[in-house]
Amino acid sequence: MGPVAAMLSNGARLHLQHGPIDLIIGADGDRVDAFAAASERFETILDELVTELAILRAPLTAGSVPPKGKIAKQMHDAAIPFFRTGYLTAMAAVAGAVAQTVLAAMTQKAELSRAYVNNGGDIALHLSKGQRFKMAVARHDGYRLGDIDIGFDDPVRGIATSGRHGRSLSLGIADSVTVLARTAAVADVSATLIANAVDLPGHPAIKREAAQLLDESTDLSSQKVVTGCAALSRTDALRALKNGEARAQQFIHAGQVHAAFLALGTQTSIVGDSRSALSKGSLQNA
Repeated sequence: MGPVAAMLSNGARLHLQHGPIDLIIGADGDRVDAFAAASERFETILDELVTELAILRAPLTAGSVPPKGKIAKQMHDAAIPFFRTGYLTAMAAVAGAVAQTVLAAMTQKAELSRAYVNNGGDIALHLSKGQRFKMAVARHDGYRLGDIDIGFDDPVRGIATSGRHGRSLSLGIADSVTVLARTAAVADVSATLIANAVDLPGHPAIKREAAQLLDESTDLSSQKVVTGCAALSRTDALRALKNGEARAQQFIHAGQVHAAFLALGTQTSIVGDSRSALSKGSLQNA
């Protein structure tokens, strides 16, 4: 089946779906032209990615050759600065890169005051002067953890969330890690790596299996991914979060990430500038 498009919310939002790509799009301004541009650009995205899938699934190294396609190159460019952090492929940036590609097509064809493309929780933003984007940060079970409030003057145009309850396999035990960054592709990669770092290697409560045994098409190959995590003591949960916080601080100091919100069980943590657009909601550290 090819790309499918449907209007939502009485025409206020657009849903685009093709294979594993599932977008929810909102726009304020010339919405008709924006949605038409998004639909047109979306037609070939999956086919473009499939042509270079072998390259995109290969582990990144200092000698990795960039792919040729525009989206694939965005993925590579977003991920390659992080390759020394651990096992990583350009696929870590795919959701964010697709979101920002569709958003770029919209802003090139239509006058918009505000717009977003949400690709399964990885979000690319467009804000004009005076505009804001607000959303809630929630636990995997829907429990509200905090809030995001991004304004035109904030250096953030990408939001991404990763963790072991998401669509992708995870090397860590984070329930969720939400990252704010300059672009959606960079946010996507960094959220994945921070979520991987929320971990307790060798802990008996954590179950792992080789990724390729769970998904033959995974880019994680024989990497051991988390398949289960029993209840942890508060001490252990905080220790795992500290590992993720250290990774987040590393990325913030390098200028790659603006802020990150980490959650594991009832424990939460915010890392970033004190002026961060992230704020805790009703769930406080136990």
